[in-house]
Amino acid sequence: MSLTVFLAVMGAALMHAVWNALVKGGSDKLMNMTAIVLGHTPIVLTLLPFVDLPAPESWPYLLTSLGLHIGYQLFLILAYRLGDLSQVYPIARGSSPLIVAAVSVLIMGVTLHVSEWLAIVVIGVGIISMCITRQADGMRNRNAALAAIITGCFISSYSLVDGTGARLAGTALGYYSYQTIGNVVIFALIVTFVRPRILADIARSGKKVFAIGGTASFAAYATVMWAFTQAPIPLVVALRETGIVFALLIGVFFMGEKLNLVKLSSTMMTLGGAIILRLARSL
Repeated sequence: MSLTVFLAVMGAALMHAVWNALVKGGSDKLMNMTAIVLGHTPIVLTLLPFVDLPAPESWPYLLTSLGLHIGYQLFLILAYRLGDLSQVYPIARGSSPLIVAAVSVLIMGVTLHVSEWLAIVVIGVGIISMCITRQADGMRNRNAALAAIITGCFISSYSLVDGTGARLAGTALGYYSYQTIGNVVIFALIVTFVRPRILADIARSGKKVFAIGGTASFAAYATVMWAFTQAPIPLVVALRETGIVFALLIGVFFMGEKLNLVKLSSTMMTLGGAIILRLARSL
């Protein structure tokens, strides 16, 4: 993994933490998530004339990705309704690198260096261990934990599908642009059916989330999609999940969450895994 890819994925992790905090921080989780998804629209319509059509070989992956992303978004809303950021985010994001690594090696034939395996495990353990910081409430919230685990399965699935699809497409940005269009349309239809006035609600009180969250979300995954074509998928996924570090800082300084020894040590473990991942090929 080159330094350019490493820094790009770290930036994507920061942007991902920002838009997740916007979803969790508001009282209306469905409206916030919808605003973020619809916030992709101005960007993708601007980019569409300048990107190539994905190769036909990638379209089955693109269509599969649509279903997986819809499931991910719906379960993320549910998880944030049931639990807090410091519980849901670590479980959902922390489980993903380990699942992706296992599937990539066992099914897709990807070969990882021993130090890369070590980095993935350290990052996964560091992130998941943050869950114990909510023993009095969050960790006893089994429904939130279950929703977060299911969300993590969706994350792992779409990461593997999109990583392969982007490579077959011949254009990572083109693949993601067309995937985004489908996702916006399908998600908008679902939420409008569930809550007919949701678009009016966004126009009245969700414009900030639409602009900031939509831009951060699109830029974050577009960067990750490009990184999938530049480095092994398990490594990109593992490094992306260090967004929990940024989520921790956002939670402490902007959302009033308390910083304790467990959170701090888990954060240091996650950072240590990221450093090992960056230096893996030279170890």
